[in-house]
Amino acid sequence: MDLAKFSQINPPQRLLMGPGPINADPRVLRAMSSQLVGQYDPAMTQYMNEVMALYRGVFRTENQWTMLIDGTSRAGIEAILLSAIRPGDKVLVPVFGRFGHLLCEIARRCRAEVHTIEVPWGEVFSPDQIEDAIKKVQPRLLLTVQGDTSTTMLQPLEELGGICKKYGVLFYTDATASFAGNALETDAWGLDAVSAGMQKCLGGSSGTSPVTLSPQMEAVIRKRKCIEEGIRTAAHQDGDDEMIYSNYFDLGMIMDYWGPERLNHHTEATSALFGARECARLILEEGLDNGIARHKLHGDALLKGIQGMGLETFGNLKYKMNNVLGVVIPPGVNGDRVRKLMLEDFGIEIGTSFGPLHGKVWRIGTMGYNARKDCVMQTLSALESVLNWLGFKTTQGAAMQSAWDHYAHGSR
Repeated sequence: MDLAKFSQINPPQRLLMGPGPINADPRVLRAMSSQLVGQYDPAMTQYMNEVMALYRGVFRTENQWTMLIDGTSRAGIEAILLSAIRPGDKVLVPVFGRFGHLLCEIARRCRAEVHTIEVPWGEVFSPDQIEDAIKKVQPRLLLTVQGDTSTTMLQPLEELGGICKKYGVLFYTDATASFAGNALETDAWGLDAVSAGMQKCLGGSSGTSPVTLSPQMEAVIRKRKCIEEGIRTAAHQDGDDEMIYSNYFDLGMIMDYWGPERLNHHTEATSALFGARECARLILEEGLDNGIARHKLHGDALLKGIQGMGLETFGNLKYKMNNVLGVVIPPGVNGDRVRKLMLEDFGIEIGTSFGPLHGKVWRIGTMGYNARKDCVMQTLSALESVLNWLGFKTTQGAAMQSAWDHYAHGSR
């Protein structure tokens, strides 16, 4: 092996303005560079307790079991679904984009009986549509996506908790793309479980997933309790329901690890926990509502700039996420070439989409540390320059002027 080929890691400078990941806040990176400590060191368990307290503030919940799942956002989704769904359980998934299909995929692997309702990509569901489907299907769980980055749409959740309670349905949402950049009220909206991800509005690095579980969801999971051989004692009693068919994603054992018993499960990802703690601390220091307003301010400024450039946007703007915008690629424009030039000549990354929208829309994000005026203005300027270079003529400076006008009337 020629080690000369393996130089020290030194990534190129990028401004990540796609649908995520985004540039991590430097303060989060500094926290992640802290020295490791043992997993049962009192300092470490104190940090774990602090993470639980901080994320209760971000999730707006009193739930005791508010913690981290080691793994990307999908790990949080899978941990909740595997721990809550018994083989044969009926689940209902309202699908309005790629990540609704992901919930179906994972639920099928949990051996659930999966039922779906769908709307065209770019739309969302009304509460009546979901209630009608619940009455018809009679599911044990409702599995929703709050913000689906594939379409940039935000599904309203406020009324769904009351509907689920009325019919005795457990209510889960995947808030990976929306969390901390759009309103999410865990307790007030009657959510039983929520999972999120670090690499979007939270302003961190992918690799750990914050989750919160209601007492009702905890009770469901505790009924499936199964302590592994080698660490169980005579005091440990298994639950009276079917076991959870995963060891790593068994939320019962993860709760025992995060709880006072500190029952060994996995070795906590120390650096990731440090980063997640700093993300939550910074959000609460800014003020959660202030941070959501910041995401809306800069997301709307990007929207105004795109419209000023003469480009069309995708989907029903009434339900657009604060932090991601879908832009229709103009006829005759090679969307991938635009993205390539943006990256190579300006160091700015924007995204395309999935499935039926691949190659038809760009997705531009303003989230987390990158929900800033300078990021918006740089992205608009670069996109306008590339489009004009490729022959799609815009009124020079119109995009920037539209964004400036918006900022002039908005709070910085």
